[in-house]
Amino acid sequence: MKKLMTNLKKAKVKAFTLVEMLVVLLIISVLLLLFVPNLTKQKDAVDDKGKAAVVKVVESQAELYSLDKNEDASLSKLQADGRITAEQVKAYKDYHAKQKTSQTVAD
Repeated sequence: MKKLMTNLKKAKVKAFTLVEMLVVLLIISVLLLLFVPNLTKQKDAVDDKGKAAVVKVVESQAELYSLDKNEDASLSKLQADGRITAEQVKAYKDYHAKQKTSQTVAD
């Protein structure tokens, strides 16, 4: 019987209590509440910077097209000529729609 009691005491010392587990879960939850919104804001900022870079590429390609062909460039002409992709056209339009600025390259 004594041996059983000592074994129970040893097992009791090795285990975590429910209160300790709840404290750990509370700390993890608070950390998640602090960091998850910041991560989504960072994702949006990176997406905006990527679209701004695409705008510069499209405008550069429009200038090159105008110099090569001696005519005004449009998004459809640039895409048909293979200078930009459909994804770049979409990103260009999305950027100007979000920024509420006028597009320098016509549709």
